[in-house]
Amino acid sequence: MVYAKRPFAGPQQVLDYVGRYTHRVAISNNRLTDIDNGRVQFHWKDYRDNSKIKVMDLVADEFIRRFLLHVLPEGFQRIRYYGFLANRDRRKKLALCRHLLGMQTASQTTSIKDYRERYQDLTGRSLTLCPRCQQGQVVIVESLPPALCRIPFPLDSS
Repeated sequence: MVYAKRPFAGPQQVLDYVGRYTHRVAISNNRLTDIDNGRVQFHWKDYRDNSKIKVMDLVADEFIRRFLLHVLPEGFQRIRYYGFLANRDRRKKLALCRHLLGMQTASQTTSIKDYRERYQDLTGRSLTLCPRCQQGQVVIVESLPPALCRIPFPLDSS
């Protein structure tokens, strides 16, 4: 059950606030301006002051504390769906939404094609025929797992 009350500044302000946090990490590397002598400097946008870009200087411990406030505990999800997008009965509710909007349901549309059929529709070439003679059928003898790639340095995920 979700309890929601009318926002003080209106729905647009709520969307703006939530929009900043749903798909991003707490801070990206390009916002860090200086790390020196146990202090971290980064720029941030002050939405209360006409969205001016400002620089904040924090002790490293305080920066890490604030950063970790944005890390979700194990097992938690960042985005949760409610209403007709909630997992329970999602299919039924989306079908009802499509019906109310006058859209075709999944059963009324053509059957779902796999990637080979879609590739052939898009390119005119078949993935099931021999690429050389275009007559023999391609038969999968064995599927090999992807090779393990050892990266010597950590990747930047921001």
